[in-house]
Formats: sequence, C-alpha cells, structure tokens
Amino acid sequence: MFTRSVTLPGGLALDYAESGDPRGLPVLLLHGYSDSRLSFEPLMAQLPPRLRVLAPSQRGHGDSDRPKQGYHARDFADDAAAFLTTLGIRRAVVLGHSMGSVVAQVLAARHPDLVAGLVLVGAFRDLRGNGAVAGFWDESIARLADPVPVEMVLDFQQGTLAQPVPDAFLDTVVAESLKMPAAVWRAVLAGLMAFDPAMLDGRIRAETMIVWGDRDGFAGAGDQAVLTRAVAGSRLHTYRGAGHAPHWEEPARFALDLAAFAEGLSLSPFVDSAAAGP
Repeated sequence: MFTRSVTLPGGLALDYAESGDPRGLPVLLLHGYSDSRLSFEPLMAQLPPRLRVLAPSQRGHGDSDRPKQGYHARDFADDAAAFLTTLGIRRAVVLGHSMGSVVAQVLAARHPDLVAGLVLVGAFRDLRGNGAVAGFWDESIARLADPVPVEMVLDFQQGTLAQPVPDAFLDTVVAESLKMPAAVWRAVLAGLMAFDPAMLDGRIRAETMIVWGDRDGFAGAGDQAVLTRAVAGSRLHTYRGAGHAPHWEEPARFALDLAAFAEGLSLSPFVDSAAAGP
C-alpha cells in the first residue's frame, strides 16, 4: 500500500491510498462522514492483491483540502469522477459507506459510464426524516464549535459499532475525525440532510450490492427496503449482529464478499494506460 496526493482539474487536492495490482480491476472506496482513507485500512489489508484498490479522503476530510464551500453530495460525487479520470481509470467498482453511500449513488447517476458496479454499505437513500441523524444534528452538530470535543467524536464513532474493533483502529478513526473543523462537520451533514434523492430515480444502471448490519443504529431496515426497491436489480446482504460499518467489524468476511461481487462483473478494459497515475 502507498499513499499519495492528487490534484483534480479544479485545483482540489485529495489524499489517497492505493493497494494491489495497478493493472487490476479498479475498486474505489468512499468513506463515511468525518472518516478518511484510513477507515478502509483493515478492509484493504484483506482484499486480494489482484485488485487495484483506491481510497481517497474526500474533500474536507483527513488530509485532503478543506474548501469553504462545496459540501453537497453532487460535489463529492463530481470529485470522485474527477479522481477516477485523473488517474486514467475508465470504469470502476464503487463502494460507498454511510455518507459515501449517498455519494456513490449520485456518482452512478451523474457519471454512469464510470461505474460498473456499486456496493452500498450502511446505506441511505434519503436522510430527510431519519430520526437518528436528526437527533445527532440537534444534539451534537448544529452548535458545534472548535476545538471539536474528543468526547463527542468518540461517542459518535463508538455509536456506529455493534461488535468490537481493535482499540488502535478506533483511536485512528477518532483522530482522523478530529482533523475536521466544526464548520465542515456542519456543512457536510447539512448537505446530506438536504439532499433530494429524486434526482436518482431510474438513473442508476450499475449492478448493486447492498450490505447492511442488522444492528445498524443509523440506517435501518426501512432504509434498506427503500434502497432495494429504488435501485433496479440490487440485492441485499445482511450481516447478522453487525452495526453501521460491517467492513470495520468483519473485514475478512467483507473482503471476500466484495471481491466476489467485483470479480463477477464485466469490467474491461480497466484503464487507458496500465501505468496510469497522477
């Protein structure tokens, strides 16, 4: 695995990690709210090296640039499209976790030729009316100020879990979340809560796997039912006993499921140049 920074055509710089065969099947990983590329380290360590796996820290997150504006789902999706094209990747399997699940859906709708397969994890179709998200906004984010309290971040990240993860990994995701200033916490969640999924209706053509932990406290069974109805041909994989991030809690199992899904798709040629890069 190596890490780099890539500057997109509009000037935004994104920090990212890459692992696997540069000639392999591209898999793009889009993290959740306040997370970064480091949230995918356990999963990337388990994925077969024949895949080309890329995990950027999205705008405002991790060590990527933090513009003052541009935190709507479409902004993140257009960043992801620019990231792929800048690296010379013509089509990829796209995984989105939580916030990233919304971004991945918008990417698939706005840039369908880039997305050959879609994996939605701890996923939402519509955050409007979600009581857990609204409560988190009211109680923790609406009046959040710098410095962002460690206790709030720890409570948030622990609240996504139903099974234990290594202490060192939890420390890492908390430290990454603390990099995000209060204004970005507000802007990102406000943008997600305002997103109208009507723009997605009938526009996602990619084969889709939905992965859900049945102890998810943010994205419930109703969200998954809406998703499976809305995305034609999608199929739901339920992880019994898992929470909002099954790939954190069961990375080995998740890696097997992701690799099987990705490699069951037809995706060739992968890139314009086998040695494509920033």
